[in-house]
Amino acid sequence: MFNQLQPVPTDPILGLMTEYKADTNPKKVDLSVGVYKNEVGNTPVLAAVKKAEEYRFNNEQSKAYLGMAGDVKFNELMTNLLFGESDAVNSGRVKTAQTPGGTGALRVAAEFIARCNPSAKIWVTNPTWANHISIFNAAGLQVEEFPYFDFETMGLKFDQTIEALNKVPSGDIVLLHACCHNPSGMDLNIQQWQTVADIAKKQGFTILVDSAYQGFGHGLNEDAAGLRLLASQVDEMIVCSSCSKNFGLYRDRVGAISILGTSSAKAEVAFSVILNVVRAIYSMPPAHGADIVATILSSKELTALWHTELDEMRTRINGLRSFVVNKFKEKNVPGNFDFIANQNGMFSFLGIDKEYITTLKNDYSIYIVGSSRVSIAGVNDSNADYLAESLAKVLNK
Repeated sequence: MFNQLQPVPTDPILGLMTEYKADTNPKKVDLSVGVYKNEVGNTPVLAAVKKAEEYRFNNEQSKAYLGMAGDVKFNELMTNLLFGESDAVNSGRVKTAQTPGGTGALRVAAEFIARCNPSAKIWVTNPTWANHISIFNAAGLQVEEFPYFDFETMGLKFDQTIEALNKVPSGDIVLLHACCHNPSGMDLNIQQWQTVADIAKKQGFTILVDSAYQGFGHGLNEDAAGLRLLASQVDEMIVCSSCSKNFGLYRDRVGAISILGTSSAKAEVAFSVILNVVRAIYSMPPAHGADIVATILSSKELTALWHTELDEMRTRINGLRSFVVNKFKEKNVPGNFDFIANQNGMFSFLGIDKEYITTLKNDYSIYIVGSSRVSIAGVNDSNADYLAESLAKVLNK
């Protein structure tokens, strides 16, 4: 049976990770992988996480299954973190289940949507995180794109976004990024979120919000403002969230899927379908990471420590954006990169051609995704000069 199989191409980003690890150049720079890195290039375990893990080690009483919905306390705390003190939560219209990471949440959402309406189309921003398309296609759903990022102005195509959304029919799904849009770094402002909410109500489509970077843009509450506005106005919504970035729990795979229903009763029905989907995919989520998050959010001391560490990560990323722009100017990199300083989160496009990206990798050991998307968190004081000087050489050829 296996003889008929053909090799599947390696994921571009994972392929670059492999090449980077094998590269012996001491000056090599990795701007491809989407993880937070500190000044020395490490992805540290947060102090709040360490303390929570110590507590868990000393107090864990059982290794029994969690159940299909996962850690009940985690689900409650994540609901509050995402939705805040909202009427939707207080009225019981929101139900949350723990998942294996944000990707797991998206896959559960995909299967849930297929149960609701197998002919539904999923509308995603152009561009979006590449795995969005793979996840929904794997569930047998058709994916369409709508205009979002303008590669000429390095800003939003919001007029075109609105024009496209006004044509999305009832029964379809529109996927939006809560904050720190991956891969462009361009987010909707609150007025634009309101416009989207108005169109969703008029057209009757359902919004799926991917919240993978809460706290990395402007703050925990600020980054959830669009999501919370929608929850206050639309009848139904799906939210997929991740604790990989803001808690630094990448390899522990901690995420959640939340369903907003028209009523508590309707939300319960939808949640029962979610749990049935979970049962068929992975049965039960793992305990460790969710318990760490629940321990932190249940403790005033650990929550305060986590807030401090999250603020430090966000401040570093936002500072790096201006730092990179100034360094490019200092080293006479041709072009205007001011847009980088005006974006949010870890990612941005450089807007350079693939031939330059290939040269940067082959001649200078600088690893960038083919679309020119870079992870700003990969820049630090020790590699910024080399990065800017190399980019200037390549673009000036």
